[in-house]
Amino acid sequence: MTTLVAVGAQWGDEGKGKIVDWLAPRADLVVRFQGGNNAGHTLVVDGEQTVLHVVPSGVLHADTINLIGPGVVVNPEVLLHELEALAQRGILRDPSRVRVSGRAHVILEWHIALDLAREQARRGEKIGTTGRGIGPTYEDKVARRGIRIADLLDADSLRPALARAARERNRELEYYGRPPIDVDVVFESARSFGRKLEPYVDHTGRILVRALRDGKNVLFEGAQGTFLDIDHGTYPFVTSSNCVAGAACTGAGIGPTAIDRVLGISKAYTTRVGGGPFPTEESGAAGERLRERGSEFGATTGRPRRCGWLDVVMLREAATVNGLTGLALNKLDILSGLAQIPVATAYRIDGKKTDEMPMTLAELARAEPVYEALPGWDEDVTGARRDTDLPAAARRYVEQIERWVGVPVELLSVGPGRDQTVARSDFFGA
Repeated sequence: MTTLVAVGAQWGDEGKGKIVDWLAPRADLVVRFQGGNNAGHTLVVDGEQTVLHVVPSGVLHADTINLIGPGVVVNPEVLLHELEALAQRGILRDPSRVRVSGRAHVILEWHIALDLAREQARRGEKIGTTGRGIGPTYEDKVARRGIRIADLLDADSLRPALARAARERNRELEYYGRPPIDVDVVFESARSFGRKLEPYVDHTGRILVRALRDGKNVLFEGAQGTFLDIDHGTYPFVTSSNCVAGAACTGAGIGPTAIDRVLGISKAYTTRVGGGPFPTEESGAAGERLRERGSEFGATTGRPRRCGWLDVVMLREAATVNGLTGLALNKLDILSGLAQIPVATAYRIDGKKTDEMPMTLAELARAEPVYEALPGWDEDVTGARRDTDLPAAARRYVEQIERWVGVPVELLSVGPGRDQTVARSDFFGA
């Protein structure tokens, strides 16, 4: 039995979907443990693209059970749309392969309305929310007025829960000039969602514990990335949940002693969506080249991503706060054709050099990257399937990242396809 947590080691969009999809055949269960449909995990198999926002990325594999844990916030309409689309394509013939926790909190229309209204009111101080209602839903959860999946199945508990939330939220909706919550209308809609979701609802924690007792391999799939974590990220330009590996325990329902390995997922360069400091950002031709070659547009929002060079100061911090045992490096192929590849190994802040991530946003905004240039390569690496297939300069690039970060690179992606992967480790004892 092996339990592996896969988390983003940058600002999200690292290619977690592809890595989880590649690992999934070696796992018996894949578990989403935080976030919501602000995530967009893109999978490419035989040239066909699948974008998942709520359903775990193991769903394309017929023998894999996929759990949506209590730490996830669920938009029932989005989840049902994904499930129906997967069923129509013949991918999800058996509903028992996707289980959603009855304890997961529900994103409703007013959460989305508040999210959009607040971001619009910020004007020049936008934080870059996806507008999917994630933050307001987590707020209701913490304020103990949230609606849970199990409530959608129980009319007696649903109506008073909606009424409690409406009393609080209608004042804020009125402030932003938005229509108030009509409890009767929302009740009927929520009950309809509940009836449709009922075949998928389960106690996912018990399923997970039984699987661990039976010696099954479990893969925990994180959303967003380390530096979007509400506690460890570049606050306030962060998401509303904990994205680091430790959240797999609380968001899925297991203890920390159950985790064996933690895989941090990074691009071979760095991207970011939305506001906030980005020390290695390239706003000129170099950044545009990375964006065009890497198709750097958000799977959820379609927004162009900000692009820049790899930042190993960030990766070292990610290794620390996640307890990384390995790295997966995506999009190595995008760097082909560069004579030299700059990598930030330290920062200079107010004239002082540091190799550690600063504590405050203001310090990070003043940070100037200290680059070391590594030799590039011209060869096309998309056909590589083993380390020895890679050009010597590409291998040196990977090996130098290992030395700088202090964590082995266990997996390399050299293209979007599932097969365009170089394994450098023996995952799940396979």
